[in-house]
Amino acid sequence: MERELKNKVVVITGGAQGIGHAIAVKFLRESANVIILDLNEPKGNEVAKTLAAKFGDDRVAFMKCDVTKDLDEVSSKIFKDYKQVDVLINNAGIGNELDLRATLEVNTIALIEWTVKFREHMRTDKGGKGGTIINMASIYGYVCDAFVPFYKTSKHAVLGFTKTIGHERNYKKTGVRVMAICPGYTKSELTDNIKNKNVKIPEEDKEDYAEYVKTMLWQEVDDVGNATEEVFRVADSGSSWAVIGGQPIENVPYTYL
Repeated sequence: MERELKNKVVVITGGAQGIGHAIAVKFLRESANVIILDLNEPKGNEVAKTLAAKFGDDRVAFMKCDVTKDLDEVSSKIFKDYKQVDVLINNAGIGNELDLRATLEVNTIALIEWTVKFREHMRTDKGGKGGTIINMASIYGYVCDAFVPFYKTSKHAVLGFTKTIGHERNYKKTGVRVMAICPGYTKSELTDNIKNKNVKIPEEDKEDYAEYVKTMLWQEVDDVGNATEEVFRVADSGSSWAVIGGQPIENVPYTYL
C-alpha cells in the first residue's frame, strides 16, 4: 500500500546526522530500505555501517552527495540500482546568515531540483509507480521574529513550493504526494552552534539570538523522526505539518485561491 513503509525504497538527503539520521532509523524500524545521502563521507560510512549491522546490509546504503552539485549523477545511479524509489526525504539544509546564495542554493534551489527530478521518476502518468516526497521546511516557513532572515526566506520558499506542487490537482495527475514538515527548535549539531554563539549570523545578533532561543520549546531529533513517519502515513498531498516541542503534529493552515 502507498502509506506502508515495509520494503519501500527511501532516499534521505542530509541523512548521516541530526534529523536526517533520526528519520533513517525510524524508517528502518518500519521495515523500509534506506539510502542515506550526505556530504560528510566519513560520518556517512560510519552511520551506514552501524545501521547495516543492526538492520541488515541489504537495507542500508550510503552515497556521498553534495545536493547542490550531484543530483544528476547520484539520481541516475539510484534509479539504475534500485529501479523504483518510493520515498524522497529532502532534509539537507544549512544555516548561514552570512551567505545568502549558499543558504538558498542548499535549502531551496537544491530541494526544488531534487523534488522535480524524483517526482518525474515517480509519476504514474509517465510510467512510474507513484510515490511520496517529504520536504523539510521549518516553523520559520510560516512564522517570523527578528532573526535569521536568509533562513526564513529559504524556508518560506520551501513551503510555498511544496504546497503548490503538492496541490490536489497535481497529485491526482501524477500520483505523487508532496508534503512538508515544519520542525520547531530541535537539538542538533546546527542548533548547538546557536547556543554556543558559533553560528553564522551577524556578530551584532549573536548575543541576543543565543538568549532568545533559550525561551523556545525544544525537542529531540527523534521527535522529528517520529513525526516524519506519521506524516508519511496520514498526510494528504499539499499539506504541511508542524512538530514543536515534541508535541503531536499539527496541520499548518494555508490559504488557497
